[in-house]
Amino acid sequence: MDEKKKLNRAASGTYSTRQEPVINIEALRARAQNYRPKRPPEHLLRAGAMLLVVLLVGFGGGWLGAWTENHGRSNISTSTAAKQQYISNESQLIESIAKNVGQSVVSVNVTGQDTSSTDFFGFPFPQTQQTQAAGTGFIISPDGIIVTNRHVVPSGTTSVSVTLSDGTTYDNVQVIGRTSDSSSQDIAFLKIGDLKGHTLVPVTLGDSSQMQVGDRVIAIGNALGQFQNTVTTGIISGYGRDVTAGDESGLQTAETLTDLFQTDAAINEGNSGGPLVNINGEVVGINTAVASGAQNIGFAQPVNDLKSLIQSVLSSGELQQPYLGVRYVSLTNDLAHEFNLKVTRGAYVTSSDTSPAVVAGSPAEAAGVKDHDVITKINNVAINDKTSLTSALSKFKVGDKVTLTVVRDGKTITLRATIGQAPSG
Repeated sequence: MDEKKKLNRAASGTYSTRQEPVINIEALRARAQNYRPKRPPEHLLRAGAMLLVVLLVGFGGGWLGAWTENHGRSNISTSTAAKQQYISNESQLIESIAKNVGQSVVSVNVTGQDTSSTDFFGFPFPQTQQTQAAGTGFIISPDGIIVTNRHVVPSGTTSVSVTLSDGTTYDNVQVIGRTSDSSSQDIAFLKIGDLKGHTLVPVTLGDSSQMQVGDRVIAIGNALGQFQNTVTTGIISGYGRDVTAGDESGLQTAETLTDLFQTDAAINEGNSGGPLVNINGEVVGINTAVASGAQNIGFAQPVNDLKSLIQSVLSSGELQQPYLGVRYVSLTNDLAHEFNLKVTRGAYVTSSDTSPAVVAGSPAEAAGVKDHDVITKINNVAINDKTSLTSALSKFKVGDKVTLTVVRDGKTITLRATIGQAPSG
């Protein structure tokens, strides 16, 4: 191999000495002044933008997570505090209502005589025996007029005493009026004879027609006849309920009550005649009954149904009960369908096994009301979900002349009636 070829096959090498350029500062300054940057390629710009977005998202996500956690804890804390404040405020409201209305609520203790007794084996054994009962009432006038249930002071009552919330007891109490046993309004009025210088505070009556399902209510009463001014709370669970009620002892005949509020505020034995109160501290109902075989289902009479009776007692000292003289049920969609009626609201006049649809000699009979009629209006007062026939009647006085709008056999007719005085007994 010739020498040249050998040299050409020798490994290339570099010098062991590294050459460094000499920096010319003046030249660099001059170049910087005249430099115009060259736009990077488009794909490099896109890649840079994407990298920036990723970095921002990562940073923002971490910051947002930390903020959310801290803010969430703050919200939970705030929410818990708000709930605690709400509960505290509600408790204070109930306490205030119970205190204000409670001073107008009385325990009613009744002694009576009953002759419809049976012997040990359940056979009739007429003899007079003394009975005792306890219920509740509330003051409606400063001069000592009290509202309670009729069944609290039934026929045969011989003496009544009331005890105020402060423990003051009055024995000189008289029954000045009670609705008849056949009436769907279970109400009676008491009067304290001598207040002995005591100042009484009457309740404030509300508008029961404004109550809606779900509205908060408070029941105050003499629970079990011994726990005076017991306070329970709940809601209006329904309205327009019809109930047949009686006492567990069997000493009183069962009665049919109509147009009742249903409530889950506990109404215990002894609460009868006590007030059902709204959150404004106004009486909107009179606690009357509980459902048999159920828990937390109580019934109260709407106070609007009783206002005319209350007004008659306050103005005249006597109970004057408007009376038409029909037996009815309040129509619903289901009942209208069952009875094959074209109207779905109104008072459906109907008889029962023991009671006629129209009472003989009553204003309704005189007006021409018949069995299976549907009374839809009295004057301009419509009979519907919120206003029963009983409630509509309560807007009139004994002796008032009214026009009845009646649907009979699918046709609408009008009848004229004169409101009468409900018979006693």
